[in-house]
Amino acid sequence: MKEVFWFSLNSILPIIILIFLGFIIKQLGFGSDSFYKTANSMVFKLFLPVMLFDNVYEIESLSDINWGLIAYFVLAIIVIGVIGLFSAKMITKDRKKIPVITQCAFRSNHAIIGLPLAEAIGGAEAVSFAAVISAAAIPLFNILGVAVLCYYSDEKKGNRIKNTIIQTIKNPLIIGCILGILVLVIRRFIPADNNGELVFSIQKDLPFLMKSISWISKGCSPLALIILGARFEFSAVKALYKEISVSVFLRLIAAPIIGLGGAFLFSKYGLLTVEQSDYPGLIALFASPVAVASAVMVSEIGGDNQLAAQLVVWTSIISMITVFLIVFVMKSLALI
Repeated sequence: MKEVFWFSLNSILPIIILIFLGFIIKQLGFGSDSFYKTANSMVFKLFLPVMLFDNVYEIESLSDINWGLIAYFVLAIIVIGVIGLFSAKMITKDRKKIPVITQCAFRSNHAIIGLPLAEAIGGAEAVSFAAVISAAAIPLFNILGVAVLCYYSDEKKGNRIKNTIIQTIKNPLIIGCILGILVLVIRRFIPADNNGELVFSIQKDLPFLMKSISWISKGCSPLALIILGARFEFSAVKALYKEISVSVFLRLIAAPIIGLGGAFLFSKYGLLTVEQSDYPGLIALFASPVAVASAVMVSEIGGDNQLAAQLVVWTSIISMITVFLIVFVMKSLALI
């Protein structure tokens, strides 16, 4: 348990430190609001799509997948999103806040800390399923996120529905995921040589391209966090206390109870097969803080920027405690 606690601490603290660094940089006068707004747009349109493509591309095989479990967590994410939507509508009538709270409920930081967290909890055996989770969860997160943000925009209802579909298709993050999945599909049809290696791959035959993609991918999270910190305002905490409290509860308490509790009960009654090595990936999916990309997306598509930034910060800080407690309980139940 001590190792898990320190890993949770070491996974979350870099996020907090980079956000704080961005806040300090802004206070020292480096860059204007317009500069950070433009930088945020660059992260959304270039860095995040490339990182998502890289994450999906790194999945080596989609064989031997537990499709029942995949279907379960997709359904669980949708259910959590619906609960988040109704909860948001109960505490606020502000159309800019409702989609931000909803997105916080269902969208975890799986792209950045999901795989390492799963590996720390379950070892190398848990990473394989966690990687498969990424291939399904990341596109789902982005599709639902774009949909709810566009639907609650200020446009007329008829235009909202039309533009929701258009913006979902055109969203850079979704395009990055789709391109990654497309490459995975094409890879399955590329013949192998006598040594079992593919006769063509981007990594082997176009190393300069893969290196560039890797560099952009690695720079995405630090840049996004620093920009987030630069646009963060502590003065907004008091005014947004109710929304922050409900959102943190949805993300760090309600989502894990629904997602992990449902998997346990379905498995117990023979409705779903969940192996011990699957739970670390599910913990990373349902119990990690809200994704950094959610704040970037809100800034670009529309929504309450301050609330989105606050939720990334506070769910990241509090998750150091909740992740530890969740792992402790599941370890006590011999589920991991």
